[in-house]
Amino acid sequence: MFDLFLDIFAFREPPWTRLDPRLKLLITLTAILCLLLSTRMVLPLAFLGLSLSGMVALRLPARLIFLRLIVPMNIVALLILMQAITFGKTELWTIAFWGGSWTFWKEGFLQGLLLGSRVLGAVSVLLLFSSMTPAHTIFSALRWFRVPPGWVEVALLMYRYTFALLDRAADVAAAQKVRLGYSGVERSLSSLGSLAGIVLIHSFDQAARTYEAMILRGYKGSIPFAPLPAIPKKEFAYTILTCGAMGGITFLLR
Repeated sequence: MFDLFLDIFAFREPPWTRLDPRLKLLITLTAILCLLLSTRMVLPLAFLGLSLSGMVALRLPARLIFLRLIVPMNIVALLILMQAITFGKTELWTIAFWGGSWTFWKEGFLQGLLLGSRVLGAVSVLLLFSSMTPAHTIFSALRWFRVPPGWVEVALLMYRYTFALLDRAADVAAAQKVRLGYSGVERSLSSLGSLAGIVLIHSFDQAARTYEAMILRGYKGSIPFAPLPAIPKKEFAYTILTCGAMGGITFLLR
């Protein structure tokens, strides 16, 4: 779980990832918009392939890439299933199930594949962006784009204390295992419920302590951010060309 949220790989900073975080965010948002407007699977699959290639080039472990994609892949599988059994006119196959039958339709199946490719393409683009951009620079870029300060501060604190809560959960889970808390199905469910309750209570306690600490350090409703430097003109020009190229390809493939 720690590996899923860590941005340690973003600090390697190979030459081709040293683009200004505001420009990387703009390119990422443009790519997601193009994916939402795509009407064929070619573009989403192309973004998926390029993003996976980029993560491999960043030397991310294959296991970590798989873990970060496994939840979206489960969502995509469910999405394809729901679309395939919901609508359509051309029958693909019928499966008998619990005294009834499920009919899978070709049109719904193809629509599910398109939606699923969009989901995987967008998630892979976000994963590539987060893999080559440290978290604190993302928050600074969001402030520069005039995202409401409250949203940015909540996101910053959530990211910061995610690891504290994971650490607490790991300690409690280890203590439960030592006491054979996961020796059977019933005990495992009971231990899991206790673990969730303890982490929830700890999160409320941590929120109160964090607020008190911020007040003592002079917090007056806004966390100060250091100003970002001016965007290099050459990088800005490359970004505009890249966004324009993505928009043009999306229009041609519609």
